[in-house]
Amino acid sequence: MNIDFEPQTEDDAAAIVRAAAQRSARLRIQGGGTRGICAAIEADAVLSTRKLSGIVSYNPAEMTMSALAGTPASEIEVKLAEHRQMLAFEPMDPRGLSGATGEPTIGGVFATNSSGPRRLSAGAARDHLLGLRFVNGEGIVIKSGGRVMKNVTGLDLVKLLAGAHGTLGLMTEVTFKVLPLPPASATIVLSSLNDAEAAGAMARVMSMPSEVSSAAHLPESVRGRFISGRLPDGPATIFRLEGLPATVSARAEKLTSACAVAGPVTVLEDQDSRALWREVRDVKPYADGTERALWCVSVAPTVGHQLVAALRLETGVDAFYDWQGGRVWLRMEADPEADLVRRFIKALGGGHARLMRASSAVRAVTPAFEPETPAVSVLSARLREKFDPKGIFNPGLMG
Repeated sequence: MNIDFEPQTEDDAAAIVRAAAQRSARLRIQGGGTRGICAAIEADAVLSTRKLSGIVSYNPAEMTMSALAGTPASEIEVKLAEHRQMLAFEPMDPRGLSGATGEPTIGGVFATNSSGPRRLSAGAARDHLLGLRFVNGEGIVIKSGGRVMKNVTGLDLVKLLAGAHGTLGLMTEVTFKVLPLPPASATIVLSSLNDAEAAGAMARVMSMPSEVSSAAHLPESVRGRFISGRLPDGPATIFRLEGLPATVSARAEKLTSACAVAGPVTVLEDQDSRALWREVRDVKPYADGTERALWCVSVAPTVGHQLVAALRLETGVDAFYDWQGGRVWLRMEADPEADLVRRFIKALGGGHARLMRASSAVRAVTPAFEPETPAVSVLSARLREKFDPKGIFNPGLMG
């Protein structure tokens, strides 16, 4: 779908939305067009924020930044790196999965609540969002939150927009906190555990005082596709340590000793450690140029492996685990099997499955998001009625 509107100012964006609301025209909202999850939206026009670009303010001492929504995330990361700072929640670069060639934007990061492996220790994207400006479905500009971490004015509204995928409003500016970039990184690799054993090992390690910032399990089917196959043979259960070089070294020594009772242990030093977690963040094994259905599933960390085992009895599936096993990346070998995936998730205590990639034909008939419960559906409808009374933003995306 071609882009119909590219506002260069917030006022331009508000005028476009007001005109669309007056004629009840449906708008597909996108940033750099890199997140395929919006590909199935049927709309009358596409409104892109990519020309609403630029860093508005940055205070390294206070560790806060404000940027227009269309600012490339890479531009922000480069600026932060100059001051040894970072987006601690590690938003993924979705282009490998989607096959898109645009630039992921900071507005898209927060609109989708994009959060990577460090979510275990640093929280999700929405936890770092301090304030925003957005245009509601009537073309009215609304400001919520502030530019300092102690300012909690409008905090709930800020968190509400984060992760709403553009269904409640068009973000025009975001203000967020940043954190220091860890001077050193190391990864403990525990080899040869099956999925169930890895789940137990991750639970034990995360309960230890080792300050592990990320934990994941890479079964043998995907292990060789990370860092050019340089991981040791066998399934890899991986734990990231970050901080000052001396503390990372001391913690790595203790964690290596603790893990050695469960299997062979290897330590990846700084460069390889950082490269590995970038690839986990960006789901490198499945950035394969195909349209094979890919699910991002959130469940309790102790049941992720049970979900994969149950699915393997019924259909072809490949998988690996992030967030201590609580995030499961599922690539289906044939059909997406949405009903099967969601039925098993419910049977295991509940969770959420999001269809991240599929062919156009599959997307047309498969809901991308977990169906809402009746109570949540009523609440969501009321929210959309308040923010977007004519339903013009990303119609049908979230139910």
